[in-house]
Amino acid sequence: MCGRYASSRRPEDLVEEFDIADVRIPAPLEPDYNVAPTKEVYAVVERTPKSSTQSKESSARAEEGASRPSRGEPPERQLRVLTWGLVPSWAKDPSIGNRMINARMETVAEKPAYKRAFAKRRCLLPADGYFEWYPTQELTSSGKPRKQPFFIRPRDHGVLAMAGLYEIWRDPTKTDEDPDRFRWTCTVITTEAEDAVGHIHDRMPLMVERERWSAWLDPTAPQDHLLDLLVPAAPGTLEAYPVSTLVNNVRNNGAELLEPLPLDEPEGAGG
Repeated sequence: MCGRYASSRRPEDLVEEFDIADVRIPAPLEPDYNVAPTKEVYAVVERTPKSSTQSKESSARAEEGASRPSRGEPPERQLRVLTWGLVPSWAKDPSIGNRMINARMETVAEKPAYKRAFAKRRCLLPADGYFEWYPTQELTSSGKPRKQPFFIRPRDHGVLAMAGLYEIWRDPTKTDEDPDRFRWTCTVITTEAEDAVGHIHDRMPLMVERERWSAWLDPTAPQDHLLDLLVPAAPGTLEAYPVSTLVNNVRNNGAELLEPLPLDEPEGAGG
């Protein structure tokens, strides 16, 4: 799974990196070196621009719907702030999002919680890298294996474009005039880990290669070949190294969480 990641890039950096046409963020997020579920994160999406003459009713439908393009008006690439933990549009209770931080590639196109988002609401979640925990040979006071955290990132230190889905949940307790009536949430799509990092954890986020970003984000793209756009990181493109157990506590948040430990410090971490 992917349960923590780091995201420290500035909005202006992401605008350039992802060729963003429209920035839809209320305020820049602080660099986050310990992104956990339910936190706000940056997401790259493509949606149809709303006409200035669009009615209030149709505007609401567009927010709730699948961002259907109008004639001659292609989707535009936007930078938005979403909450990590997908809440399906049909959910009665938004707390369901706490359990939906990852969607498995093997079932994402059929599972009811993700099927509609996979069809029309795909996104990219920019990250510096992500954390996974490896059980060592050392035992804790409770007799369980101590888990050593690792940080996994692109070997070239470039941005990691994780494949994701997003949903727009309408809060029935809020009025049509309430600007917070729509909750935007997201999930990370995962797959089996490649050999280089598979010894740490058997799952990993799916990456979207730069030349496939447009095809993945396009809400009008046919579903037939969408899964073909998703690939595990190519062998040799990621590096993994042990980091401090400070990352175990979500209240710890700073660049020091990404500092590598001496290679001989963790025990039982494998090759």
